[in-house]
Amino acid sequence: MKNILVPVGSSKNALSHLQYAVDFAKAFNAKLYVVQVYNVYTKAGTMIKVDHIIERESKEFLNDLVSKIDTKDVDVVVKTLKGKLIDTLELACKAANIDLILVEPRTNSIKDEVFLGKTSGKIIKQTQIPALIVPEGEVFKPIKHILMAVKSAVIKKENVLEPLKYIKDQFKADVNLLLVKTPYYNEGDFKFNSDLQSLISNTIYSENATTYQGVLEHYRTTKPNMLCVVRRKRGFFTKKWEKNVILKKDFNSNIPVLVLSGLK
Repeated sequence: MKNILVPVGSSKNALSHLQYAVDFAKAFNAKLYVVQVYNVYTKAGTMIKVDHIIERESKEFLNDLVSKIDTKDVDVVVKTLKGKLIDTLELACKAANIDLILVEPRTNSIKDEVFLGKTSGKIIKQTQIPALIVPEGEVFKPIKHILMAVKSAVIKKENVLEPLKYIKDQFKADVNLLLVKTPYYNEGDFKFNSDLQSLISNTIYSENATTYQGVLEHYRTTKPNMLCVVRRKRGFFTKKWEKNVILKKDFNSNIPVLVLSGLK
């Protein structure tokens, strides 16, 4: 894992999130890209050009944040990017060969019942960039126990497991695979290839209405300090993520959540 990107908003958790990102990058000796995406909407006839003003203020904001944390000799690159959030992030990730994007659950939302706000939810829902959702106020610590929860272990995409491999190898972590049989189960969903098999320390089978219910059932027994899920067309967060905001009653986690791009 060589390149990590962290988009920064104006939340009260920004400093804590950025420090976690630096500490995480340090563990992998990775370069950290700290970015803020802005867009400018102008009315017809407006003469004032505000692009350079917003860009300058955004850059000053990011530099001020970075000055307040311990960068621990991590190579931190600060960037302000103009454009639509998702398109701009995807282009930036492709240009910088990003391996993982770190997301804070809420950026501007002040509602306690919200787990992922509009911005964070949009990044998770609308991109295929591997992401790590870091709980608010989380202090970095080595990841030793990972619970990977899926309703289908069939893998058709290449390199989709790379972020999980990086983390497992770096921290010598054990990975418990939770296979949840839901009403959408298809014959063969629980057959997994040698690539996944090589990562797994233990396999657990469960039958629940949703994958998340399976996680809740086995969370206490496995005691993970990271949850790993995948994006699917009908997967872990499909209905919950039809809207960008995700409420805590639908999904919540007090540990980091690694979100892989879809396996198929």
